[in-house]
Amino acid sequence: MTALRPLTVPLLATLLTLGAFAAPSAAQQFEEIDNIVALVEEDVVLRSELDNAIFGIVERIRQQGGNLPPQDLLEKQVLERLIIRKLQVQRAFRTGIRVSDTDIDQALVALAGQNGLTVMQMRQVLESEGEDFSEFRLNLGEEIMTERLRQRVVNSMDPISDTEVDILLASEAYAGGEYHISHIMLTLPDGATPRQIQEAEEQIGEIYQQLEGGLDFASAAISFSESQEALDGGEVGWRDLNSVPREFADAISALRAGQYTVPIRSPAGFHIIKVNDYREQATVLAREHHARHILIATNELVTPRDAMDRIRELRERIVDGEEFSDLAREFSDDPSSANLGGDMGWFGENAYGERIEQMLAGLADNEVSEPFQTQAGWHIVQKLGFREIDISEEAQRARARESLRQSKADREIEQFLRQMREEAFVEIRLPS
Repeated sequence: MTALRPLTVPLLATLLTLGAFAAPSAAQQFEEIDNIVALVEEDVVLRSELDNAIFGIVERIRQQGGNLPPQDLLEKQVLERLIIRKLQVQRAFRTGIRVSDTDIDQALVALAGQNGLTVMQMRQVLESEGEDFSEFRLNLGEEIMTERLRQRVVNSMDPISDTEVDILLASEAYAGGEYHISHIMLTLPDGATPRQIQEAEEQIGEIYQQLEGGLDFASAAISFSESQEALDGGEVGWRDLNSVPREFADAISALRAGQYTVPIRSPAGFHIIKVNDYREQATVLAREHHARHILIATNELVTPRDAMDRIRELRERIVDGEEFSDLAREFSDDPSSANLGGDMGWFGENAYGERIEQMLAGLADNEVSEPFQTQAGWHIVQKLGFREIDISEEAQRARARESLRQSKADREIEQFLRQMREEAFVEIRLPS
């Protein structure tokens, strides 16, 4: 259930806790040459990288009040995440994906802004917590590369058709609510042997028994899960039942918040899913305005000053009693509304730009605005009405399409990462 993540606040937490993903310096490589814990194609994972990543994960778990898994299990899980990360970076580089300094600078600005900081303030916070900002930049660049690689996988999918949406909406199984879920997964390789299947089934059964015995779900996910959300405590986030496989949806729908499924078999492996919370999908209302306007366009012959003077004169004539619609037909330069007396019809918020929306927001019905300027020229607008309409059906259709897309993307990315891992040369050198 891997979901693409934008460069947002959750990503900042990931970068902070897994800062060791940044490439080690040449000096580090020399110092740690005898402490390689894994060979990953043409790259290596150093003991120092693994220790730093484990430290970050442990700190995050403690801050969240979670239970720490055994050190050996945590070490194994974090190393596997490092391996997958390095394989993705290598694949991205081989396929021509590059990240410029400008890309990283823009991402830093976005991350800082989403945390209410400037880049300099964020840097000071990071350095006060012992982070090397240059390594943080490198780590962020790698995150952008891997996101672009995964986005390529998603972009290669066939688009969701209207027919698929229609079928989903018409099905009895379609449900509108959303579940906040967590996930434990044991993967099966392609062409798994009966013995491999049996071993995975026994292991997921043991995990289930530990959960029944009181083991915290997040700790179990960190310790045992092989999904990409493992080190996040298995947290997938909010999903509707239409964005998960049917074998999951049936089991999830029978649960209340805090409950988890028995082990479930899928083509990808074995799973246990926990419902953390549930919410109904509310009615979706759209705000619409009804208005009319007059535009005096600026061009080579009409200066902004000329346009402003003309629109002010027209407003004075309207205030003095002339019909707005008559003046719009005679003088407005908007070809789409002039013949209609300036009538713009009913339209959604910001449909005609933020400036017109701002002017309408401050008007009473039938009130005419003061003259205002946009890139097109000078305007006056008259508010004729306002309404809220129920667009739940449209929103439901959009959600259904997004659910189908998300479900397909999850499957494609999981398959891509699993196949990449199976085909790669990886030698783990952790002591047994």
